[in-house]
Amino acid sequence: MAHTVADDAPGTYDVAVAGGGVIGLTAAWTLANDGHRVIVIDPEPGHGAAWVAAGMLAPANEAYFGEEELVRLLVAGAHRWPPFAAALEEAAGSSIGFEPSGTIVVVCDASDRAALDRLLAFRQSIGLDARRLSVSECRHAIPALSPAIRGGAEVPGDHQVDNRLLVTALIAACRGNGVEFAARKVVEVDLDRAGAARGVLTDNGTRVAARTVVAAMGWQTGELGGVPDGLLPEVRPVKGHILRLAGRGAVLGRTVRGLVKGRSCYLVPRRDHSVVVGATVEEMGPDLRVQAGAVHALLDDARTLVPGIDELELVECAVGLRPGTADNAPYVGWTEVPGLAVATGHYRNGILLAPITGQAIGALVNGTEIPAELRPFGVGPRTERAHGLRASGR
Repeated sequence: MAHTVADDAPGTYDVAVAGGGVIGLTAAWTLANDGHRVIVIDPEPGHGAAWVAAGMLAPANEAYFGEEELVRLLVAGAHRWPPFAAALEEAAGSSIGFEPSGTIVVVCDASDRAALDRLLAFRQSIGLDARRLSVSECRHAIPALSPAIRGGAEVPGDHQVDNRLLVTALIAACRGNGVEFAARKVVEVDLDRAGAARGVLTDNGTRVAARTVVAAMGWQTGELGGVPDGLLPEVRPVKGHILRLAGRGAVLGRTVRGLVKGRSCYLVPRRDHSVVVGATVEEMGPDLRVQAGAVHALLDDARTLVPGIDELELVECAVGLRPGTADNAPYVGWTEVPGLAVATGHYRNGILLAPITGQAIGALVNGTEIPAELRPFGVGPRTERAHGLRASGR
């Protein structure tokens, strides 16, 4: 199904983007670069799940056997990051903290080492680079690591970006390219008599007319009104706690991802010497409470990996809601409603997949081919792939 912006279509805007997270902002910037008149509608652009994130660009550290299609997408997304970062920094006139520094993965006991073995085997099976490290090599790479570390691996293809600098730069780049913003929440897609999208309605009753609508509201995308039942993907909120620590000097020179009794924990250093610690994965619905037990567990695991964080100041405890789908893979494509596209369900990979998703949305609106790696992740049924993921235990 192909829906393009028609010259004679009604509407003030070429495209209305419902949702101003990292996906919506990237799509809006891409579309504006292509010459479209774009509006982003969001109560607080840039302050969704991407604001409460670590900005890790790690395409395969949490992937499983049987997810090769998804991993190919994640790797393709990672490959787009260096040119995307350079172009965005030039457009915004500011740094986004992109660091192609690689990640050190470490483990603390025999069972975690077995999990690391499986990760290395999977990466090697799909042609991704990773090198096993001895205990001494781990500590040489990251002197602050605990003496309890029992080995690890170097993953040179994993990078990071400062998530808050990123969304700030995207907003600036959008504004610089003529994108307009409306500080409202979209509650409904406005359809014409033929059932095609012709704009959106906001929570104060305002109608925003547009030839094309892009629904990029994260976990709330499936709640949009005005669309016939069953035509929007089901997306759920997946809660995640994250911590920010600050100190006077650098504790870490590179990102550390560790396994502590089967639990994943990462520590991401920033240029200002702060450290982001994350993140929990909790199926608790739209719950934004910061809970003491989750904060304690994150700190305990982080201290197990890097004891020196005891000297840092705990400056922030925050919660975000990631958009998860039944198979935790994204939906990007046209819906069966003419003129309505969806870009959601990126789960823990929204920042990683923002450049390739923005490229895909631009291609959809322009009537050209989307990246091949995103073709399996359209809005239609994906029963065969979902069955394969269930069989692998996801």
